[in-house]
Amino acid sequence: VQLQASGGGLVQAGDSLRLSCAASGRTFSSYVMGWFRQAPGKGREFVTAITSSGGNTRYADSVKGRFTISRDNAKNTVYLQMNNLQPEDTAVYYCAAGSSWSMWIGGYDYWGQGTLVTVSS
Repeated sequence: VQLQASGGGLVQAGDSLRLSCAASGRTFSSYVMGWFRQAPGKGREFVTAITSSGGNTRYADSVKGRFTISRDNAKNTVYLQMNNLQPEDTAVYYCAAGSSWSMWIGGYDYWGQGTLVTVSS
């Protein structure tokens, strides 16, 4: 599976962005999909994940109520809708695909290249 993330950019605090992650291959619908982020000078952290069917999701406490993950298996794409963005959300956002439900980096087998989100105050 090859993943291509897009949709990042420079926004102001309180704005919204929607990230997309397009996957190649016919097995996209069998993968758990996750979003992680890495802020400057920090490690990569879990943001959210969605099961293969889209029936279950999980969010980091820091984004709960502001971010929404969704997927369209017909389009081989997973989305991350980010509302009320704050400066602390500034990071490179990575999408990832895995075979089992996980919130850990090691639980994912395939990674996109990342897309930069910068939130100014």
